Amino acid sequence: MALFGKPKYTIVRLKKREIPDGLWTKCEECSEVLFNKTLDENLKVCPKCGFHFTLTAMERINQLIDKDSFTEYDKDMLSSDPLEFTAIKSYKDKLAQDQAATGLKDAVITGEGLIDGKKAVIGVTDSAFIMGSMGSVVGEKLTRAIETAIKKKLPVVIVSGSGGGARMYEGMLSLMQMAKTCAALRKLHEHKLVFISVLTNPTMGGVMASFAGIGDVIIAEPKALIGFAGPRVIEGTIRQKLPVGFQRSEFLLDHGMIDMITSRKNLKPQLKLLIEYLS
Repeated sequence: MALFGKPKYTIVRLKKREIPDGLWTKCEECSEVLFNKTLDENLKVCPKCGFHFTLTAMERINQLIDKDSFTEYDKDMLSSDPLEFTAIKSYKDKLAQDQAATGLKDAVITGEGLIDGKKAVIGVTDSAFIMGSMGSVVGEKLTRAIETAIKKKLPVVIVSGSGGGARMYEGMLSLMQMAKTCAALRKLHEHKLVFISVLTNPTMGGVMASFAGIGDVIIAEPKALIGFAGPRVIEGTIRQKLPVGFQRSEFLLDHGMIDMITSRKNLKPQLKLLIEYLS
């Protein structure tokens, strides 16, 4: 009967362990759950399958440009609303929304800096800002950056990531940026200065059909979607099944549309090497 003479036990209920948000990311390709710190140290490339996560424009600049060497161009340039465009929401509201979400004024950052000690002009589009689409500001900033490169006799590197192509909110004013950026790059070529185009996932539409597709050297990240219209649109138009991997970097390399595929960790030394050889 000693059992009943023992003091009463206190039942302790343990609280469920709380795991802070933002510590883990699931890979979109292989579904591996990755510790964010490890992912950042690996330049946001999945260590298991090699999937390249989307980067912001500033993240790319920090990866490619030597520390404390970047000088930004035209950072206060803003889009207007020439057509007073309104659909589900107005163009002004969409601009304000994406400016607040990304901290950018528009979908591109341009400037100059050192790539492993080699001075270059760089432009990087950001797919988080209206899908990296090209409007008047994107076209103007890239054109001015190219013109500055001509004056300073510097190579140009443009990193493209655009799922939106030319920006419908600006109509013809957006489409004319395709011709304007290509004309500026033609002048760069006439001055025997190199233009290296880096394509990331996705690079589509008017961006791919203009400046992104006419580099002296065209580099793509692995498995990036690259083209004009998307695969579903093409299949619906021609009513045929597309080949496996159609419009991915590897398919385009096999068919001579790009020059090389370079993983993110090798991109900076690859750019330095190309600038040394071609400048």
